[in-house]
Amino acid sequence: MAILIIFLLGIGNFALHRAIMDSDHPLLDQMPWLYHAFSRRVSLVIEFLMLLGGLVLASEGILWGALCYLAYSLLNALSAWLILSGRV
Repeated sequence: MAILIIFLLGIGNFALHRAIMDSDHPLLDQMPWLYHAFSRRVSLVIEFLMLLGGLVLASEGILWGALCYLAYSLLNALSAWLILSGRV
């Protein structure tokens, strides 16, 4: 059950990530030069690695891995809401 929940959270995280990247928010212009040099694809790879780590930890029965990914997803949702709603 934890694997399914983490997978669904991962889909949501990728959707939020894409929405922020497509928003062209001025905050994205303040990202370090390294981010712009490697393109936005690297950030998607990092997002995938976070999801993979959460899935691997959950498949091994490590509860804190699933809880950490849940906390990461909640913070990601909060920051995406702040950026997309124009509060930041």
